[in-house]
Amino acid sequence: MSRLEAKKPPLYITEPLTTGGVSQSLSLLSGILKSCYGPAGRLKQLHNGVGGYVCTTSQSSAILSRLPVSHPVLGVLMASVQNHVSRFSDCGLFTAILCCSLIENFKSLNVAPCTVIKISKHLLSLCMDYLKSEACGCRVAVDFSSVETLLCLVRSVLRSKPACMLNKTEVDHLTTLILKAFLFTVPCHAESNAVLGKCVIVPMKGRRVMDSAVLPGLLIETPEIQLAKPLTVKRTCSDMIKIALFCVSMSGDSFNPKEGTITVHHGISLEMSELNQLLNVGKQLVNDEVGLVVCQKVIHPSLKQYLTENGVIAVERAGLSLMEPLSRMTGSKPIASIHDLSPSCYGSLKDVCIETFASKNFVHLIPNDTVICSLILCNRNETTWDELKRACETAEHVLQLTLKEPLALLGGGCTETHLASYIRHKSYSLSTSSFEDIDCSQTQYQLVTDGFCRSLESVARSLNHEDGEILTDMVYGHCWFVPPGFPSVSSWSDLVSKCGCGINSNGENLKWRLLQGQFGSPVIQDCPKEPLVKVADFLTLDCYAAKCSGLQVALETASLILDLLYIIKDQN
Repeated sequence: MSRLEAKKPPLYITEPLTTGGVSQSLSLLSGILKSCYGPAGRLKQLHNGVGGYVCTTSQSSAILSRLPVSHPVLGVLMASVQNHVSRFSDCGLFTAILCCSLIENFKSLNVAPCTVIKISKHLLSLCMDYLKSEACGCRVAVDFSSVETLLCLVRSVLRSKPACMLNKTEVDHLTTLILKAFLFTVPCHAESNAVLGKCVIVPMKGRRVMDSAVLPGLLIETPEIQLAKPLTVKRTCSDMIKIALFCVSMSGDSFNPKEGTITVHHGISLEMSELNQLLNVGKQLVNDEVGLVVCQKVIHPSLKQYLTENGVIAVERAGLSLMEPLSRMTGSKPIASIHDLSPSCYGSLKDVCIETFASKNFVHLIPNDTVICSLILCNRNETTWDELKRACETAEHVLQLTLKEPLALLGGGCTETHLASYIRHKSYSLSTSSFEDIDCSQTQYQLVTDGFCRSLESVARSLNHEDGEILTDMVYGHCWFVPPGFPSVSSWSDLVSKCGCGINSNGENLKWRLLQGQFGSPVIQDCPKEPLVKVADFLTLDCYAAKCSGLQVALETASLILDLLYIIKDQN
C-alpha cells in the first residue's frame, strides 16, 4: 500500500537541556512532586480526559504511573524513578525530587557537563562510603530482637501518606498489625535458603480502620456458607485435614469448541459424561479422606452436593491470586485436570473454621506452619482504602528489605542535611592530588559540591509546606523546622524542640544556620557529629536500602540527562 503522504525526516534536537520548554517542564514536574512530599504533602487528583476512575494520592507509585510526559528528557527521568520504585517501593519522591534539583543546580553552573559528571561520581562515592561505614552519623542499626525500631519504620511509612486519612490511634493500630503480619511471614526455622511467606490483603471498604485485623492462614470469601450451621470437617487418622486444590473448572463445561472437534456417538450426552467424570473424581476424593476441596473456578452443583453429603467442604471461585499462597501454605500441588488425579497432589491443614467480618462470611484455612497470613484491611471509602493498600504494601516491602540489610536512615530531612554537612566538610579538606585524579580545578570541584549539597538540602526543604524557616544545626547537621509566623531574627532555640527525625532535642547550646535555598553562600563547617543516643521512641526513619538506591539513581539519571547532546525523534 502506497503512502498517502511523504515520509518525514527525523527531528534532531541539539542540546535539549538548553531549550526553554524542557526547563519549564522540569520545573513544573519538580514543583508537583515537592508539593506531595512528606506527612504534610498536598494531595493530587489524577484522572484522564474522558472521565473514569479518579485517583487521589500523594504517593510516587500512583503519580508517576498516571502522569503523562511528552518530552524525552522527562521520560528518561520518570522511567528511571519508576524502575527504582518497582524494585524498592519506597523513596520514589525523594529520588525524583533530588534528580530534578541536581539537574537544575548543575545546569546553572558554568562548568562543562563532563566535568560535572566526574565530580558528582566522586561525591556519590563519598556518600556511599560514609553511609556504609560504622562512623555514619545518620544510620541506625535495626535490632530484630526488639520491635521498637521496626515499629518506627512502619509508622514512618504510614505517616508519610496523608491521603490514607489516618489519625494517630489508627496509625499505631495499623503499624502493629503490619509488623505482626510481617513476622507471620518469617519462617520459624532458619535455613540458608529460607524464603519469606506472603501476606494476603483482604479488602473491607466502608469500615472503620480500627476494625482491621491479622489472622494466620488464608481467608476465602464464601457467601453461600451459613454461619448458623456447625462446620464439620473430615479429618485423617493423624487429626489433620487433607486438602485438594484444583486450578481447573469443575463446572462440567471444560470442553472448548475452539480447541478442536470431538465425535459424540448417538445416544451419548456430553454433559452427562462430564458430570459422571466429575462424580468419579468426587468419589476418589472421598475415598482418599480429603476434607476440603478448593477450586479456583466453579464447581458443578451436583458434585458440590455430593461432597457436602460425604463430609467434604467444597469452596469454589477462590480466584487465581490465592492459588500460589494456598499451594505454598498447604503443600498441595494445583490439579490441572479432572482426568488425572494423583494423591501426591494433596496437602494438609491444621484446621478450618468460619469467620465473619462486616456481614461477609469467610472460610478460614489455618495452616500447620504459619508463613502465610491474611490482613483484613479496612478504611472509610474506596479512595482512602486504595491509598492505604499501597502504603501497607510499601511498609511490608520496607520490612523485607530491612530484614536483608538490618539498617535504617534517619528521616524527617535529617539524613539529607547531615550528608550535605559531611560532604561540605570533606570537600574543604581534599588534597591537591585528588583534584588531579578527578581532572578538575578546586574551583570547579567546590562549585559542583555546593550544587550537590544544595540539591540534598532542597529535598529536606520540600518537607516544609508552610512559611516557616528551616534550620540545620552546626553540630549534628540535622534538620529543624520553625513554626510559621516568626521573623528570621528570632532566637531559634526558643522555637524548636526536636529535629526532623526526633533523635535530637534542643537540650544543648546548638548553633544554627538557615537553609538558604539555591542562591545562598557556601558554608564551611566541621564534620557533623554522631548523635549521643540513637534509640528513641517514635523516631522518623527511612528504609536504608531504598534511600541508598534512590541517591544513586537520582545522581546517575541526572548525569545521563546532563550528558545528552542530541535527541533524534521519529516524526512519522
